Amino acid sequence: MHRQTKQTIVRDLSWLAFNARVLQEANDATNHIHDRLRFLGIFSNNLDEFFRVRVATLNKMVRMGKTARVHMEANPEKILRKIQQTVIVQQQEFDSTYADVIREMEKQHVFIKNEKQLNDDQRAFVTNYFEQNVRTQIIPLMIESIPHMPLLRDKSIYLACVLGKAGDAMSQRYALIEIPTRVLPRFVILPPTEKGEKDIMLLEDIIRFNLPMLFAPFGFDRFMAHIIKVTRDAELEIDNDVNTNLIDELQQGLKNRKKGRATRFVYDRQIDAGLLRYLVKRLGLTKKDNLIPGGRIHNFKDFIDFPSSIFKNLNKRPAAFVHPLLKQPRRIMDVLEKRDVMLHLPYHSFDSVIDLLREAAIDPFVQSIRIALYRVAKDSKIINALINAVRNGKDVTVVLELRARFDEEANMRWKTYLEEEGVKVVLGVPNMKVHAKICVIKKREFNRTTQYGFVSTGNLNENTARYYGDHTLLTTNRAIIADINRIFDYIENPIRKEGSLKACKTLPVSPVNMRKVMLAGLTKQMRLAARKKPAAAIIKLNSLVDQVLIDKIHLAAKTGVQVQMVIRGICCAHASLKSYKGSLRAISIIDDYLEHARVIVFGAGTDRQVFISSADWMVRNLDHRVEAACPIYDKEIQDELVEILNIQLAENVKGRILDNEQSNTYVQREKNEPMVRSQEAIYKYLRNKTYE
Repeated sequence: MHRQTKQTIVRDLSWLAFNARVLQEANDATNHIHDRLRFLGIFSNNLDEFFRVRVATLNKMVRMGKTARVHMEANPEKILRKIQQTVIVQQQEFDSTYADVIREMEKQHVFIKNEKQLNDDQRAFVTNYFEQNVRTQIIPLMIESIPHMPLLRDKSIYLACVLGKAGDAMSQRYALIEIPTRVLPRFVILPPTEKGEKDIMLLEDIIRFNLPMLFAPFGFDRFMAHIIKVTRDAELEIDNDVNTNLIDELQQGLKNRKKGRATRFVYDRQIDAGLLRYLVKRLGLTKKDNLIPGGRIHNFKDFIDFPSSIFKNLNKRPAAFVHPLLKQPRRIMDVLEKRDVMLHLPYHSFDSVIDLLREAAIDPFVQSIRIALYRVAKDSKIINALINAVRNGKDVTVVLELRARFDEEANMRWKTYLEEEGVKVVLGVPNMKVHAKICVIKKREFNRTTQYGFVSTGNLNENTARYYGDHTLLTTNRAIIADINRIFDYIENPIRKEGSLKACKTLPVSPVNMRKVMLAGLTKQMRLAARKKPAAAIIKLNSLVDQVLIDKIHLAAKTGVQVQMVIRGICCAHASLKSYKGSLRAISIIDDYLEHARVIVFGAGTDRQVFISSADWMVRNLDHRVEAACPIYDKEIQDELVEILNIQLAENVKGRILDNEQSNTYVQREKNEPMVRSQEAIYKYLRNKTYE
């Protein structure tokens, strides 16, 4: 396994640089206030997951010693120290940004009120709201009276209270109240003031206001309360034995996750010093455990759903539109028999994928559907279409990846539901997650068999399809369909059908040959460059971590291949060394939509190779998951993808340069150069595109 080299940026520090780009969007005053709040929420949610997974992993490496250091993290102790330093600086910037957003909101007469800022009508409203909705949802814990400190739940926030009695210093007590955001909204719109202000109050402040109602009956008349939260290790340790009952392992793993080791303790820096010391001691924490002082509010992830109704002039996303070739009423399968179609989400409507499955469900000649699901929507129309297919007599097989991080419980519920409806559910492959986004529909009509399918870069989830940038190829290409079937054969019986993946002739697949095919594409361009011929590669990914491919990218750039990269998140490659002769450029785009697609282009003109893929260039995706890339043969679709990539490479509004210092400098617009905000430009390009 390759370790970090001088030309490699530490993965976790690169991820923090990515999250800093999200924070830049929150700090961008040209964004609408609602969007700025949303980016604060995204930043917070990202950081929570980072501590649950990556910091937890680094902590395990430290505890296990050198035997655990099989990845690039050669010095986890040093990385953890740097993480804490970076996070504290980012937290300060976060607090400053939030304060600026609050000031801008107040200029528009929108206020977030605390328990000390209410008028008489609002106090009456808050008292009544607490009595009617909140009181029965909370149970204060008098933690000094409990022998064993209760387990503080990950993803929850708590009011840590100091209770006292006037004139009796010995009567001071500590209490914890979990804020019931699982069952109640975090934000409550208050009655308007006479000045026409729009006021909102946080649920925890409603509880703060009503602390006397909770504790006065016990003789307390002094109250202080501050928010705290604990982030826990969320990595599930699943036994990789083939004979292991995965469901039992998952259920045990989910129980363990809830009581996982704390990886971060965040608290209001104004908290009572004695209470803070008490909590740190009772929780078994030390100064090495990422004790992060913050502001008054935590769990900013909830700000992703901050009420939009109180704002004027919201920047509404343009509505997704149905691909011109697939407008209803029309039989999508008839269209696909004549040509391939590519959906570019979220610009094109995801409804076309659902329409294809609905059509297959009711077509009397369709015999079977095989589909791989990773994350599905809460009220999934995909699932509904598949169940309708079963009811119409079709054989339906769903590959359901139970180990989709943080969706494990939901997927276990889906498994039970699908099986009760008669769907054959396959739980994937021991040792590997199934991350490929594939489907095949088999139709037999008048002794003629036709198969339709798709390969996608994103999840089959109609909710995320509204704001994730992805590509989905709908096709009847026999070579592509044959390989999709081979992948399903392997997943359904990984021991007996072990050779099925290796038999794939068209689709590069992980863990068999994905890396090899990508290396070969770069090697071909290097040979062209050596002969002084045009040589180019465009690489668009979420994350670039794999050391073998990074080394190849560096080598290709040094030999004169023009390598251009669009990397949304982690980029461990050094992209700004003099030895590259100006041949390597990397940018990141953070904007309204999440750039989620993976697209690779080798070469230019008529000799180019174009792939879409479900896999990032990471060790886990290339060696430990079932992934599928797909070559694009249709010239018109190739042109579409390359045009979209060229628009993104021209980004000069929301693009940041990925340099070795991770400074996140915005791409500078040259004099007289037009402004290019790529997501808006792509929408216009696709909206105006016509098809013969």
